[in-house]
Amino acid sequence: MNTSIATFIKEKRKQLKLTQPELAEKAGVGLRFVRELEQGKQSVRLDKVNQLLDLFGSELGVIQKTD
Repeated sequence: MNTSIATFIKEKRKQLKLTQPELAEKAGVGLRFVRELEQGKQSVRLDKVNQLLDLFGSELGVIQKTD
């Protein structure tokens, strides 16, 4: 997983003055998921990432690579 996603989530959470447990509850995901995501775990469920990003008006999608 790209660490910029982890950084984005962590910074947004802190801007909103939310703890990890509060963010997990608001997003409807587990606390362990939030912790692992913020730590840059390599394999996470993208549906849950988007569920969390939805709180910030964002979503993860496919970006076409250019050669």
